[in-house]
Amino acid sequence: MKRISLIVGILGFAVVSCTNSAQNDKTATNTTNKATNISAENLSSPNRKLQTIGVALGDLGNPFYNAVQKGAETEAQKIGGNIRVNAVSSAFDLNQQSNQIENFTAANTDLIILSAVDKKGVKPVIDQARHAGRVVIAVDSAVDADVDAMISSNNTQAGEVACQYIADRIKGQGSVVILNGTPMDSINQRVGGCEKSLSKYPNIKLISKDQNAEGTRDGGLRVMSDLLTTFPKIDAVFATNDQSGVGADLAAKQARRKEFFIVGVDGSPDATKAMEDKDGVFAATAAQNPAGMAQKAVQIGNDIIQGKKPESPNILIPVNLVTRENLSSYQGW
Repeated sequence: MKRISLIVGILGFAVVSCTNSAQNDKTATNTTNKATNISAENLSSPNRKLQTIGVALGDLGNPFYNAVQKGAETEAQKIGGNIRVNAVSSAFDLNQQSNQIENFTAANTDLIILSAVDKKGVKPVIDQARHAGRVVIAVDSAVDADVDAMISSNNTQAGEVACQYIADRIKGQGSVVILNGTPMDSINQRVGGCEKSLSKYPNIKLISKDQNAEGTRDGGLRVMSDLLTTFPKIDAVFATNDQSGVGADLAAKQARRKEFFIVGVDGSPDATKAMEDKDGVFAATAAQNPAGMAQKAVQIGNDIIQGKKPESPNILIPVNLVTRENLSSYQGW
């Protein structure tokens, strides 16, 4: 009988232990879910303050991305409250940028600003960040993911003003080349804007528009060198970014051709330096405002955190045409 009582007691203790364990697990699960729900509820609150910003960029060795970083830091200082800004560079590597965004998410960063190196590849980490209650804003480059806001230059306008300048300068007639770039939304929009401006002038002939200069100085040099061999006379060149335009300028010097001029897009330090060179043919650039994009991103992120959503999640920042004539008043990046 003692042996039977002992066995029954052990079994009873096991049953009670299993029951308590199950109850504890259930309680832990409920607590976790509640914490998640509370986090989601507090994402947008008038009482919540922006404290940390993570900025994931392509390459901080590039002046454009340096300007983005400085713009975020400047706006954070304006808001006040000792907001911490952590800017990181991925060297245009998707895996590295994905890891950086995951780290921002894990560190409870309030606002994540990114210039995506791969519009499709960053979707999983963006989804993860937003699911965790982070505010995510894309700047400069569009992403194939749901973000709280997308801020970019008005690239269509950039193409329009650049090529309107070309049309005006050649007085509505002549042969024009477009140095195209890597197929992406911003480049396509710039080309579309340029074609829209030039289409108003029946005496302007677009003699090349499909050559990919890859957005680099070497690409611009290579493509422009080939075009100079193909065409004995060119009146103007629209480079879809400044780097390819600077390469085209070098090709013109090497070929000793000065009958045409080049207009780029970006407003980069390299472009302004090329415009200062009177022996070159780089004449103008539709200048972006990378610092302004970052400042706007911080402003909107701060508003969202405090419960104020933007009227439109897609925000375009205007560009300004910088020429040799007004270069002295251009502050640059």
